[in-house]
This record gives sequence, structure tokens and C-alpha cells, in this order.
Amino acid sequence: MAGGAGTRLWPVSRDTMPKQFIALLDDGMSTFQATLLRFKGAAFGEPIVVTNHEFRFIVAEQMASLGIAGEIVLEPERRDSAAAGAVGALLAADRSPDSICIVVAADHAIADAEAFVKDCLLAATIAADGPIMTIGIEPDCPSTAYGYIERSADVLGERAHGLARFVEKPVREVAERYVAEGYLWNSGNFIFAIGTILEEMERHCPEVLDAARRSVAKAARDLDFLRLDTQEFAKAPKISIDHALMEKTERAGVLAASFDWSDIGAWDAIHDLKVKDENGNRLEGPVAVLGTTNSFLRSEEMLTAAVGLDGVIVVATQDAVLVAAKSEAGRVKDLVADMKRAGRREASEHLRIYRPWGWYQRIDIGDRFQVKHISVKPGGLLSLQRHHHRAEHWVVVHGTAVVTIDGTVSLFHENEAAYLPIGCVHRLHNPGKIDLKLIEIHVGSYTGEDDIVRIEDVYARADSSV
Repeated sequence: MAGGAGTRLWPVSRDTMPKQFIALLDDGMSTFQATLLRFKGAAFGEPIVVTNHEFRFIVAEQMASLGIAGEIVLEPERRDSAAAGAVGALLAADRSPDSICIVVAADHAIADAEAFVKDCLLAATIAADGPIMTIGIEPDCPSTAYGYIERSADVLGERAHGLARFVEKPVREVAERYVAEGYLWNSGNFIFAIGTILEEMERHCPEVLDAARRSVAKAARDLDFLRLDTQEFAKAPKISIDHALMEKTERAGVLAASFDWSDIGAWDAIHDLKVKDENGNRLEGPVAVLGTTNSFLRSEEMLTAAVGLDGVIVVATQDAVLVAAKSEAGRVKDLVADMKRAGRREASEHLRIYRPWGWYQRIDIGDRFQVKHISVKPGGLLSLQRHHHRAEHWVVVHGTAVVTIDGTVSLFHENEAAYLPIGCVHRLHNPGKIDLKLIEIHVGSYTGEDDIVRIEDVYARADSSV
């Protein structure tokens, strides 16, 4: 499942590029890629990735970079994990109705991949006999950020018990009692036989399963993606698999994990996972501190300095700066919700917007003009398009550009410029083996992204939003 927004890790994680696709940890990979690599082996079939349609090209590119093939399923909107899990189970049933499925989120950090895989395979052998298994984590503190699992007295196997109940994220005092009584954290990983999960969903959340069935039955192929039916998928209740099924079923078990785990849900979790200096600080990018301890400071470009602080989070991007007490890091999600209600673009969008051909980033904007930095990867081909309200100037600063203007094809090299008058039909292509970078200048009465009329597009995009 790779469709979440990860707003507690704002401003680095935003709707246009959420945390699961960003290299936040020290291994240099996104957590989505790390998740895929854990299951790259003979014991596992090709993955089914359920993600939001806006992330489809990011998912495809990150999978291809690892040499991993699989089914990429596109949700037209977010309906939480129950609908995503149901869709995955139905597609797995079409592929192999007697198989065991493992459902995992794409944003978890697991250092010991070998131990994780062994636990999944152990849980799978238990799930083959009927129970829907989840993996519980032995708590190392009374965290209020996770749900908890109470084990029953029924022994299902090595480190495995029946599941007595799920408990929502508790207050501190209750969390302390749960840890003392041997409760486990709920990791959100599930292992089950396909027949079992479909039977239990039919019994406990039939409206979720029905909507998933109809959306899969009416799904359409879009290039290399499977696009779920919009109207049918929207009928699925927006509910987690925990609430929809696991809290209700009597056929659930839990395996106590043998590995360390984090859902890296907020900046305090990132800080805890990182190697820190002698003052308990983790400093990334152009950062300077004095008399500051137990803190996480990250800056993408501008020098960011802190003096006399303890236990703080400071994250600076090109267009936004977050300052938070480490103990309050989980509330960033609420802050982002407030900013969205206030109409702040920065709450949802990065300055850098990714497209299947590369990316663009706004440099400046004003009355009747906008300036962008555009990067087109080798072989990238933008749509054949026109604009009603703006003319454009393209100045090549790196690489070679093939520019089509009203049917005329021209080659432009570094320090050369192309002029595109209002209404002309044009296209940009990078024929080279290095990234093409150019400065794009818009001049006109309206310079918004929705002033694009696509005539032809190799990526099958219907509008400018994707």
C-alpha cells in the first residue's frame, strides 16, 4: 500500500511527493524501494502495488530502478487501507486463489530485512491453517503514537498467539499499563490466506468488499497501470482494515516480531532512527548550532541556525520552515490540515513538481509572468500542446533540446533559446543521454498550470494535473 500523504513529515513530505517516495533515512533509498527489496526473492511472487493515481509514474520509475516488475493499481481517491487491502486480495485471487498474501505499508523502516522476511514466512505457515496474522512489535517505551495488541492465551506457534483485541492509540498512563501487561504495538502488517480474508470481509465489512469487487471488475488498463473504476471505488467506506475487519474477526492471530520497526510517522521517529552526535543532535544540510541538544535540524539549501535549544525539530525547505518541539512532532499533521483549510499552497505542493518526463520548479512569479527551472530526463518527451493565454521562452542551460513549433522541428544547444508565441502547437524532447535543463519564462495574461491543451501525450494524461 503506497498511497498515503505522510503529512506529519511536512514540509519534506507533501501531497505531491509523500514520504514513502523520499530518501529520508541513511540508506539512500525511499522506504517504498526498501519495502520492495525485502520481498525480492524466490519465496515471493510479483508485488501488487496499490497507490494513488497521482503517484503512478513515481511508483513505476522507482520500481524500474530496482529491476522489479509488478502490478501497479491506481486508486482514484484515498479510501484508507481496508479498500486497498480488499483490492489487492481480489487481484491476488485472480492470479493464484490458493496463495498466501502479505499486506504491508510502503513507509515503514526495518533495519533487519532478513529477520523481517523470516517472520513473514513463519506467519504465512500459520496463516495457511486459517488465522489472519498480524505482526506485533515488542514495545521499547509506552508510546502514544501506536495502536496496541493484546494477545490471548491461545498458542498458534513459535512467538504466535491468538489476538484478543486491538486498542487504539492510548494516553500515556494507559500506554504504560499496556507495556507492563505485555501488549504489543500494532505494526499494520497482515498475512493471510486469500480465501480466509475474503470470507471474513464478506462477513464483517461486505460494503468494502463489494465496492472493491465492482471497481476491479470495471477497471481499465492505462499504459502499464490498472486504473480502478472511479464511481465504484468511491462507494467503499473510508476505513482502515483494523477497524473494518481485524477488530471484529474471531480468526486473528499475532506473531511477536524478532526485528526492530518504525513507521517513521513523524520527525521525532526520524530523529530516533538517525545516528546522532555527542550532543544528541542530528544535523543535515547547511546547519549550524550552538548550545543545542537532542534536536533534529535539516535544511535543503539555506543556512539554518539554532542557539540554546533542546529537543526541537527544525526542517527548512526552499519555501517553508517547520519549527516544533520534538515531543509535539505528531501534531504537525493537524497544523497541515489547518494550513490546507486556509488555502496555503505550501501545505500540499512542493516547489518542485514531478512529471513522468522529469520535473519543473518555479523560480519566480508575478503579474503577467512566471519563471521556471525545467529538467527533462534522457528520452523524456513532453506532450504536444498549446496555451491560450501565454507565450513562452525556453533557454537551454544544459544538454540538448529538440523543439517542435507548429510542425517545425529544431535543435537547440546550451545558451540557445526558443520562442513559443501564444497559441502555437509545441513540444519539447530530450534526445540525449544526460538531463536536459532549461529556464522557461511565461509571459501573458494568465500563467497557471491549467492553461494547457494537450493534443498528443505518450503518457496518456488527460489534463495538466498529472
